[in-house]
Amino acid sequence: MKSYQKLTTAVPQPAACRVEEEGAAPTPAGRGKLAPWWVGSGLLVAAVLLSTVTVWVLRQVSRGWPGPMLPPKCLLVPESHRFDCYPEQHVVVTQELCENRGCCFIETPPPAAGKRGVPWCFYPPDFPSYTLESLNQTALGMVGLLVRREKAYYPHDIMKLRLDVKFETDTRLHIKITDAANPRYEVPLEVPRVMKKAENPIYSLDFSRDPFGVLLRRRATGTVLLNTTVAPLIFADQFLQISTSLPSRFLYGLGEHRGTLLHNLDWNTLTLWARDVAPTESFNLYGAHPFYLLMEQGGDAHGVFLLNSNAMEVALQPAPALTWRTIGGVLDFYIFLGPDPNMVIQQYQQVIGFPAMPPLWALGFHLCRWGYGSSNETWQTVRAMRNYEIPQDAQWNDIDYMDGYRDFTFDPQKFASLPSLVEDLHKHGQHYVMILDPGISSTNPHGSYWPFDEALRRGLFLNTTQGQPLIGQVWPGFTAFADFSNPDTHQWWLENLQHFHAHVPFDGLWIDMNEPSNFMDGSEDGCPQGELDSPPYTPAVLGDSLFAKTVCASAKQKASVHYNLHNLYGLMEAKATASALIQIRGKRPFIISRSTFPSQGRYSGHWLGDNRSQWKDMYYSIPGLLSFSLFSIPLVGADICGFSGSTSEELCTRWMQLGAFYPFARNHNTQNEKAQDPTVFSPAARTAMKNVLLTRYSLLPFLYTLFYRAHVQGDTVARPLFFEFPQDVATLGLDRQFLWGRSLLVTPVLEPGVDSVTGYVPRGVWYDFYTGSSVNSSGEMMKMSAPLDHINLHVWEGTVLPTQKPGTTSKVTRGNPLRLIVALSQSATAWGDLFWDDGESLDTLEQGSYSYLVFNVTQNIFTSIVLHTSSEATEVTIGTVSIFGVQEQPSKVLLNGQEKPFSYLDNQVLTVSDLGLSLSQGFSLRWL
Repeated sequence: MKSYQKLTTAVPQPAACRVEEEGAAPTPAGRGKLAPWWVGSGLLVAAVLLSTVTVWVLRQVSRGWPGPMLPPKCLLVPESHRFDCYPEQHVVVTQELCENRGCCFIETPPPAAGKRGVPWCFYPPDFPSYTLESLNQTALGMVGLLVRREKAYYPHDIMKLRLDVKFETDTRLHIKITDAANPRYEVPLEVPRVMKKAENPIYSLDFSRDPFGVLLRRRATGTVLLNTTVAPLIFADQFLQISTSLPSRFLYGLGEHRGTLLHNLDWNTLTLWARDVAPTESFNLYGAHPFYLLMEQGGDAHGVFLLNSNAMEVALQPAPALTWRTIGGVLDFYIFLGPDPNMVIQQYQQVIGFPAMPPLWALGFHLCRWGYGSSNETWQTVRAMRNYEIPQDAQWNDIDYMDGYRDFTFDPQKFASLPSLVEDLHKHGQHYVMILDPGISSTNPHGSYWPFDEALRRGLFLNTTQGQPLIGQVWPGFTAFADFSNPDTHQWWLENLQHFHAHVPFDGLWIDMNEPSNFMDGSEDGCPQGELDSPPYTPAVLGDSLFAKTVCASAKQKASVHYNLHNLYGLMEAKATASALIQIRGKRPFIISRSTFPSQGRYSGHWLGDNRSQWKDMYYSIPGLLSFSLFSIPLVGADICGFSGSTSEELCTRWMQLGAFYPFARNHNTQNEKAQDPTVFSPAARTAMKNVLLTRYSLLPFLYTLFYRAHVQGDTVARPLFFEFPQDVATLGLDRQFLWGRSLLVTPVLEPGVDSVTGYVPRGVWYDFYTGSSVNSSGEMMKMSAPLDHINLHVWEGTVLPTQKPGTTSKVTRGNPLRLIVALSQSATAWGDLFWDDGESLDTLEQGSYSYLVFNVTQNIFTSIVLHTSSEATEVTIGTVSIFGVQEQPSKVLLNGQEKPFSYLDNQVLTVSDLGLSLSQGFSLRWL
């Protein structure tokens, strides 16, 4: 038997059985009277607790003790470690209700309005849990049996559970808990099959037998990453709950929500249930991502993914600790050990899949609005953008292009010229994207609307419990909902898109309303009484019901009931849409989806939903896009200038500057508001917007290479500062700035009426992107000049940025000469890379139809090394190399041994122009 020391000064640890890394059978552990999470040593801890209890008792006596003395086991639990035993919403928890569950009841002062506070009803240390009855080795890890001898308080307790532990890689652990006797719903997500047990894991695993618990440590530091003994495990048919302590308060992820990037652990509950609602703090939003990343003391990081698609909430508390609650499926955890945050995200994507490589045009500027009113008005906007030579790659239409808001139609009067508009876009190297909704109009005369008639004939809709199509209401009126869990629906979706593409040859698709959204609660007939629509426990969802503004949870789908599949609806639609686009166009698909789930990045990007034209919405877009970088959906952005409400010229100018650095950059607004595309503003604002878009287009080679790295190895594109500076605690809460890759720091203005911005500059040398002037930071906040026509960009030392002379489309830009920006480190070194292909073909990597170059600088020699090349690389040249941070003016510059003219500025920028070098040819540039 092994005795554990405290995790923190307040949380003593249990006796447990250690699972030896060689796979030896664990030694027996003793059975204690009280749960191990509070029993322990430490005179200081005991004194603090005793003092707290004494003060509390004296306070109660002075008030006139209202009832029987509480047992000491309750009084000894510190407030921050009280795990909620009665999490139901809108219930006034009384002592009687609480004690009926066998829990402790202590009133505490109420929290501020709209906030949760210390739970009044919490688990006592001896609350019954599971016992680890047996544990046996397997080829990949171990299998165990968990037994509960006393029922908990939700119906249909599962008394025997199977524990599967797989040491999948040295940095990935897989722990799964499910019913030992009967199969349960599991998420139909392809995950890697491991054939060999990890040989040298960087983690160690321990168990507590009674009560059962998992303790996971990082070998190098001894840090306890998971300790599930802190509260009882509950596993009923429709209520699954497990808690863990956390090694720090620096927790990120768990989407989709609006808020700061760094979560607040002060009694904060995050609900995961896809919902159509304008982004609002504390609401469950469009997608569900049960994954978190946590930064440990010292800069290490780990991540945890719960592969579960049921309605869920995650309760955070200041211990620090976390509780997972879900109402179906199994507890299927993947833990990623990093040890740095970039590696955690890469390891996560090894499970869920790497994001797709987007077409190059997807990284250009997109323009849309709801309310153009006609194809001619849409066309006028495109022409105005061209007239002012403002970059634009794609024009979009919202639902007003449709005939009666019906999918696969366009208004024959107002949008009669839509096919001609799309043809014109294509002639100018531009692209067209349209919106589609999953709700199919159900009220048309039979034979007049093929999409509905055919789906009905084939049985492709979500059905009621009575086997009839579930009818809700969306934009066209009464609608049925396509069942994308049915493979036959994918074929029907393809056929509809093929028919429409023959008339309007669109290039990409915007799939909206796919939570799925419903203007009714459930259906036109409501929802049946039962445990699917009214489960024993409902997480804290907006609307207090699983079917609030969506379909009934009891709706039948091919793969399961909607109760299990709701959070997967957008993913399944995206998968069907990507497949259809590939078959129709034979090129890389471009899809933007509102609802998302893990692995979505393989099929689509995401926009952050129906935001508002407000300054705070602009700020919140940054933690939004950074969170989706964690979720492996790098193609992400917000509606630039805001969707609803009316923007101002200043707000839109600042937002265009920020939005130019969203990985997915689209300006979009709603109907009945004034236009907000760049052409409608004053010459000064219009010029500022144009210039920042030209800056974006100049950076397309760099951005495209970042997406290549995301696609092949799971790097993030936009990333938080702490990803590159994990040991700098000052970066852990930063979400008003971000990085592109490891090297480009973006510091936007997020407030009105200012001409400067204060941002954090991590330790090291940073160069002004525009001028090459350097600043040597010790890791400090700096005030930067930021007039209305300027966004601050800085390049980190030691990097090479491939840029290009910008054009008005990505197609024009890619034919222009490249300019390589070299930002020397303090030791005069630098590194960078460039991925180049035709920008749209499928499988260019697999077919070898690409070029990949590595740039390296050492000892005053810049070297371009071509590791792989293809014909596309012969069509572009490297025109200029600019080197920032050259300490002394060179006497000569040699290109492949031949002397070349150069310029050198006082701010230590060396520039060599007119190189005319083919991208397919390696070269060296030396300065003496």
